[in-house]
Amino acid sequence: MSGKTNLQDGDGRVSRVIRVGTRKSQLARIQTDSIVEKLKGLHPDVNFEIVAMSTTGDKILDTALSKIGEKSLFTKELENALEKNEVDLVVHSLKDLPTVLPVGFTIGAVLKRENPHDAVVLHPKNKGKRLDALVNKSVIGTSSLRRAAQLKKRFPHLEFKDIRGNLNTRLKKLDEKDDFSAIVLAAAGLRRMGWENRISQILGPEDCMYAVGQGALAVEVRARDRDILEMVSVLNDSDTVLSCIAERAFLKHLEGGCSVPVAVYTEVKNSQVYMTGAVFSLDGSDSLKETMQTSISSDNQTEEQEKVDEKVQRVGITALKVSGAAQDAAVKLGVDLGNLLLSKGAKEILTVARQLNDAR
Repeated sequence: MSGKTNLQDGDGRVSRVIRVGTRKSQLARIQTDSIVEKLKGLHPDVNFEIVAMSTTGDKILDTALSKIGEKSLFTKELENALEKNEVDLVVHSLKDLPTVLPVGFTIGAVLKRENPHDAVVLHPKNKGKRLDALVNKSVIGTSSLRRAAQLKKRFPHLEFKDIRGNLNTRLKKLDEKDDFSAIVLAAAGLRRMGWENRISQILGPEDCMYAVGQGALAVEVRARDRDILEMVSVLNDSDTVLSCIAERAFLKHLEGGCSVPVAVYTEVKNSQVYMTGAVFSLDGSDSLKETMQTSISSDNQTEEQEKVDEKVQRVGITALKVSGAAQDAAVKLGVDLGNLLLSKGAKEILTVARQLNDAR
């Protein structure tokens, strides 16, 4: 594998080279740099090289994401490089990764989650306002069916229109034209870019529940590279891993993706994972929402559960150093919550949403 590439320095010392794949956008580079810095601190003798590339999702900018119908819009090219041994690990936003990864790949680390909520960024002329104070028929930019469905129901006086492009592009479209009164973006990306001052409102779960995996960074590796898997596993944040495993299991069980409005809100407290999951019609008029919880405490594990293998891949994640039994409990939580919504008619809501989106 290319991770075994070695470099010789001027003193004749040999150092290992590890190539890290990333998208080319400024945000992707910031996110990747932060992970490489952490790895450098842990492995000062390793030479980390960043390899940036464009993905399909970066190139198709005139179509709503939900209409393109490709599950791996922002990941395919990076995974191709991983498969060809051109890179050894890849940094993603976890929400871009499908719940089933191509054979041979796994998510070896899920880092501590940044604020997972959505944020409102206003056109300069609306400075200081909130969504409920915007004038009738104000146009809000978002390319997310999930956001639009929830916000249409919550703020019926507003209109919603697709906006594509990376963060820089979308902010430029907002500021330099009069097409949008505001846009809705993930708070995590704005914070990582250092643009917190542009956030006028953080949308709590009562206004807009977030996407599965939102706010968390993931490191994807080749499943067979046990040494790389071991190296990145120290980056795992246990609470984030368990929350995101539950969320991904929920989404997978509903057979959801970016072409249907599915949303979550997860909290870990007192050794319990609490997860609220919801599905919506495209206009938000029809919805189902339920909350369930599970214990992830090691105190009440049986001897059998303690033997559960943490090396097993769960919804695309191999989280070494995180209790296998707790991971299994998180998967079960997601599946159980999915089943509860399906028993109440979630499949019908999502089928209609998918058909209507395809027909748009």
